[in-house]
Amino acid sequence: MNQHRSTNQDMSAPSAHPDDPHYMHRTGWLRAAVLGANDGIISVASLIIGVAAATPEHGAVMVAGIAALIAGAMSMAAGEYISVSSQADSEQADIRREQEALAATPADEELELAAIYRDRGLSAETAAAVARELTALDPLAAHVRDELGLSEHLAARPLQAALASGATFSSAAAVPLIAAWLAPAGAIIPIVVVVSIFSLMVLGAAGAKAGAAPMIPAMLRVVGWGVFAMAMTAAVGWMFGVSV
Repeated sequence: MNQHRSTNQDMSAPSAHPDDPHYMHRTGWLRAAVLGANDGIISVASLIIGVAAATPEHGAVMVAGIAALIAGAMSMAAGEYISVSSQADSEQADIRREQEALAATPADEELELAAIYRDRGLSAETAAAVARELTALDPLAAHVRDELGLSEHLAARPLQAALASGATFSSAAAVPLIAAWLAPAGAIIPIVVVVSIFSLMVLGAAGAKAGAAPMIPAMLRVVGWGVFAMAMTAAVGWMFGVSV
């Protein structure tokens, strides 16, 4: 009975400050959102720059940019869903293994739990008492949390990751696309570069703030890799004079 109930309950401890949640609770959607936005800006801007370097035709640049936005958003969403689903499948497989072990050898599993608490600094007597009480309360929840390191906040959520990645990719990719659309035919590359670099700076700062990370290093990482990608794509366009 406890085994079925434990997979649905919140296995995390109540917060002493519920109005100010821990930043690690944001890691699931934040990672997918930042990845999607970063890829949206860099990939679409790079493609636009590469095509513009190969041909001055404004229509060709816009078609390439729109195609990149649509294909990229679908690819990011699908990729996130598939990868996070694989993670979720692995988590569920481990949980099922714990269920089977608890059913087959409950005493050994309690000893294993006590060993985990001893390794964390508890005395042998206290560790045994904690393991005994948690086993009596909900053994699967204790093993999932303390042996596997899983919790409700950090559990894999494929649909959430897919939606966050696809939506942020589309929103971010629209920025260099709009810049290219509004730019004069002869100024597409410099305008897209400037707008994209500014957008990457904003993205780096926003991601750092959401995750309570140092802002300058985050901005430098995002902008540095973005500029490198755009430069490489532009070089291909100039060298071969073809759409990339």
